[in-house]
Amino acid sequence: MNIFIAGLNYSISDSELSELFTQYGEVTSARVIKDRQSGRSKGYGFVEMSDDAAAQKAIEELNGSEVKGRSLVVSVAREKTDEPRHSAPRRY
Repeated sequence: MNIFIAGLNYSISDSELSELFTQYGEVTSARVIKDRQSGRSKGYGFVEMSDDAAAQKAIEELNGSEVKGRSLVVSVAREKTDEPRHSAPRRY
């Protein structure tokens, strides 16, 4: 199961994110999303876990919890689509 995590402290690394979820089960990947230009964290990331039941337990227990001074929002990640994201119309 792929899990979306928002509200991450900007100092959290991929390995720290993985450690946070490892207490619930096997983590197959953990990635903090970074800005392409600056290389700084955007404050969100994704964790993939092999066991769906363990992933669901992690979501339930970590959603709303505080890690490094920030409240996490943890949910099942939406499937990536090829459709462009809708953004606000530009005003010229």
